[in-house]
Amino acid sequence: MGAGAAVRSPIDSPAVWRAADLAEHEWCVQLGDAHSAAILHAVEHARSAGAVPGSMDAGAFPLPSIADDVRAWSDAIGSGRGFLLLRGFPVDELSEADVELAYIGLGTHLGRQVSQNSKGELLTHIRDERLPAGGPKVRLYRTRERQDFHTDAADIIGLLCLHGALRGGESRVVSSNAIYNEMLATRPDLLEELYAPLCWDRQGDHGPGERPWFELPPIMDLDGTPRLFYVGWYIRDSQQHPEVPRLTAAQLEAMALLERLANDPSFHLQMEFRRGDVQLLNNGRVLHAREAYDDEDDPARRRHLLRLWLAAHRFTSVEAGLRGGISSPG
Repeated sequence: MGAGAAVRSPIDSPAVWRAADLAEHEWCVQLGDAHSAAILHAVEHARSAGAVPGSMDAGAFPLPSIADDVRAWSDAIGSGRGFLLLRGFPVDELSEADVELAYIGLGTHLGRQVSQNSKGELLTHIRDERLPAGGPKVRLYRTRERQDFHTDAADIIGLLCLHGALRGGESRVVSSNAIYNEMLATRPDLLEELYAPLCWDRQGDHGPGERPWFELPPIMDLDGTPRLFYVGWYIRDSQQHPEVPRLTAAQLEAMALLERLANDPSFHLQMEFRRGDVQLLNNGRVLHAREAYDDEDDPARRRHLLRLWLAAHRFTSVEAGLRGGISSPG
């Protein structure tokens, strides 16, 4: 190790895991009648109080009878393994508008909604929009294409499944802490490359006069613990801008190793989304991916998820510049 090189230690945390370490019952929670009743009652309360989804707080969506469970879910995400799947959210007992209200209402007990794009959207519909192949480049979530392992710009990402895919579309999650430890043990030189600032393309989410790219190290220490924040195609897409420094051979090798480890079946877990599933992920602890999928032609039968980004109430998982989501221009 060269003079002045950082001395780094492995992460010791429940969020360090590999696929074989976890049984399904440890990360999949089947919601019961008591949970459904509490959520339905809270919807009625929110409606009668005139609550608006975009400005709701936990007080507008009271869940006293399941408060201990909600706290345990928050702990599992924040200080446990870093992810959770709630199965059986009562989507079939609610109107489309009330499903959104209930989902946001549950989210208010975990964190504060933050914007997911420069338009200020707080709830995003994830589905293939059948956009023309020759049209302008669009965000991958609006297509059926595979999304490799990545993170989002918030403490927590929530995904509620309204309709599954005809074929494919499996979700994969991997412990970013386990990847960190493996890189530290086998290629600490490449791990160090990810502590240096890299350039990221903004994917069109920038205002007039703003640079279409920004700089950010994929790894930063947050409260003494390394946080891996990564979207490989954003980094590679930044190379289209002539003023951006070219990625070095070592940086490319570090990215390739990170992605190879994440895609190793011994590291990641795979799950299928069913109607009524709510996946909750800690962006500072977990990377997630989506496999490509096939859909029905009928828009009503296509794969359809609702996405929330939350700044957590009870923990901080990404630094302040990320946990607030994507700000609107101006």
